[in-house]
Amino acid sequence: MRVEVRDVTKRFGGTAAISHVTLKIAPGSIHGLIGENGAGKSTLAKIIGGALRPDSGEVIVDGRLRVYHSPRDASRDGIALLTQELALVPYLTVRDNVLLGIQPTVAGLLSKKASQTAFSEATRAAGFTLPPDALVADLSIAEQQKVEILRAMSRKAQVIVLDEPTSSLTQDQIAKLHRVVRDLRAAGTTIIYVSHSIGEILELADDITVLRNGKLVRSRAAMSESVTALIKAMIGNEAPASSLDRPPRPIGAPIALSVRGLTCPGAIEDVSFDIRAGEIVGLAGLVGSGRSSVARAIFGADRPARGFVEVGGVRVPPGSPRRSVKHGLAFVPEDRKTQGLELVLSQMVNVSLPHLQSLSTAGVVAVGRERRETAVALHRFDVRPVDLNSPVSDLSGGNQQKVLFAKWLLRKPKVLLLDEPTRGVDVGARHTIHEFICSVARDGTAILLISSDLDEVLALAHEVLVMRSGRVVADFDQPISAEAVLEQSFGSSPAGTLAGLPGRRGDVRGSD
Repeated sequence: MRVEVRDVTKRFGGTAAISHVTLKIAPGSIHGLIGENGAGKSTLAKIIGGALRPDSGEVIVDGRLRVYHSPRDASRDGIALLTQELALVPYLTVRDNVLLGIQPTVAGLLSKKASQTAFSEATRAAGFTLPPDALVADLSIAEQQKVEILRAMSRKAQVIVLDEPTSSLTQDQIAKLHRVVRDLRAAGTTIIYVSHSIGEILELADDITVLRNGKLVRSRAAMSESVTALIKAMIGNEAPASSLDRPPRPIGAPIALSVRGLTCPGAIEDVSFDIRAGEIVGLAGLVGSGRSSVARAIFGADRPARGFVEVGGVRVPPGSPRRSVKHGLAFVPEDRKTQGLELVLSQMVNVSLPHLQSLSTAGVVAVGRERRETAVALHRFDVRPVDLNSPVSDLSGGNQQKVLFAKWLLRKPKVLLLDEPTRGVDVGARHTIHEFICSVARDGTAILLISSDLDEVLALAHEVLVMRSGRVVADFDQPISAEAVLEQSFGSSPAGTLAGLPGRRGDVRGSD
């Protein structure tokens, strides 16, 4: 089955996730989609699979213009979308999940014999089998992905879209899935394979399409690509995120944040590093690498199974954001709407909420003082308009983000954790936030900066740690090569390479 997209654009708010993309996918091939975080890979995959509708442009299947309102519509055309979030019913059997919604009936009743036959046909088409009566809840993630593939084959899928299918798999499980994918191709099935792994794409794909900032960079045969060529295509020759005058690195300043052996099973493993007062350390890596989990564990939003955090040499009790704030930690999370702000509450309440104790006398909030101090903070961060009594929901996304900064910087923290600080803001607000970050560092606050925008990290950070599969795998001092960071993020350089100053990271271990 031949799939083609023509001049397809999809926007979310004011941001173009993909812009004017035209692409042809050869039938019976494995077509790899690759790019940095936010390049538009998953958006394009979901448009082909019917989970999203393009704002403009066309999807052509076997020469016919198609308009899909849901994955079910695409399924009728023989296209199956398998996302990272498996859509299975855990307490039904493998057979029931595979045939869910299309169970064969006789005289209006479910036919066990016909179901067994349909399941056998799906396993023959897929080239593997699973125990039909096993509960899906008892299967490994790799086996559950096979259930999804069997479901696709039971619906006569001729095109299967796999979006990051190996993100939760071990190396052995990845190898098994690759064999299944190759067998499907040999049987004539077209595979659209989205992955962050350059090595995986080069190993599997017949053709590779590179996306950058929502635009198609190029699409050509995998045999003409290399690791270096793909990385250069993904990052382009763009200028750094800003021309800010990054504050000088505070050599010899006291260590403000010390993290040792931090471990949250399934998320991060044995993470260790130090940040000095006034230093900006960037945490780079792909989505799912564990960056946000590190920040959450440091702040106490997640309780680590092992390891500890010290602020200014004082151990911070684990698992309590309240106690973390008392020890001088502040956290700007990646999702301001669900984790950072109470949108229905006023600007003043949002800013003062973590600081009520210091704004109170004998347990009673001094309202006049609260109003004065929050007004000063809101003006300092250039919130427009400042209205102490209006709900934060009335503000634009950029101004909401500024309120979040005002909230955590009403009192000077010792350590500021920033997770995607400029996500979803306009260019003007982005530049203002970058200036905030530099100003806070100059004032002596240690900053951990997490961002999917590599340009942003390189422009602001004195040092960059790279995470992969829940571990710190590399450590780079300025000047830092974007190519080197991406090679470590994608795992296309030898694991365990720790650059930078010997011993600078304390107990860091770089092996996967």
